[in-house]
Amino acid sequence: MDKNMLGTALENVRATTPLVHCITNYVTVNDCANALLACGGSPIMADDENDAPAITQICGGLVLNIGTLNARTVATMHKAGKVAGELGHTIVLDPVGAGASAMRTETAAALIDELPITVVRGNMSEIKALTGAAAATRGVDANPDDAVTDENLAEIAAIVRELAAKLGCVVAVTGAIDLVATADRALAVRNGRPIMGKITGTGCMLDTIIAAYVVANPEHALEATAAAIAGWGLAGEVAEGRMGELDGNASFRTYLIDAAYNMTADQLMNGAQVEEL
Repeated sequence: MDKNMLGTALENVRATTPLVHCITNYVTVNDCANALLACGGSPIMADDENDAPAITQICGGLVLNIGTLNARTVATMHKAGKVAGELGHTIVLDPVGAGASAMRTETAAALIDELPITVVRGNMSEIKALTGAAAATRGVDANPDDAVTDENLAEIAAIVRELAAKLGCVVAVTGAIDLVATADRALAVRNGRPIMGKITGTGCMLDTIIAAYVVANPEHALEATAAAIAGWGLAGEVAEGRMGELDGNASFRTYLIDAAYNMTADQLMNGAQVEEL
């Protein structure tokens, strides 16, 4: 893959400031807004079913994150998603905890069945739950047995491509090695640091960033998704490198958003570890 496209994807976000409607995890909603601002986008959060459809109309992208699931927001997600679909807007779905409960699995499946999803992003356990290949998910974290490694990379990439073909969208699996795939292509991304799992919401924040990148690069959803993931992982690397002896996960959280804010196209192109499989 041409790494110049990664830098161009970031430049397009900064040039257009995509407006993204986020119906997301209320535990992480403030960080999601700040991460989106840092990458160059603009957030709106509206989760009342009487308000969300109108807000969706004025945005270019919609994020649906089921991390703090309740019946009220499920109804809102469907209404907002219908509007986004009718307008041809980008829709990013994060099926948080799919496989951990019937409600989560059924909600994710219904959103996929009823809406023209652009990108599905989750950990491998959640993605396998959507394909019916996993019996259980370890809360909202990936089951250790579902870790993506160099040894099973080709096998997992085939599963992800198969799901992408079935859903007709980009499927992104994030973990120690990230995978981004369509029906006929798969990219591996190797940026990031384990400490990113020590703060709440790095995945939720990434959802909003992916949405901004895809809105700004509508003809290149696969590459835009890979650029967003690589850039966020690279920001994690920069943030960890900035930490001092007395810094902990709270400082890392701040440094992470700072690193995303200060990311340049050249830095992303040179630091991204993206390979075509």
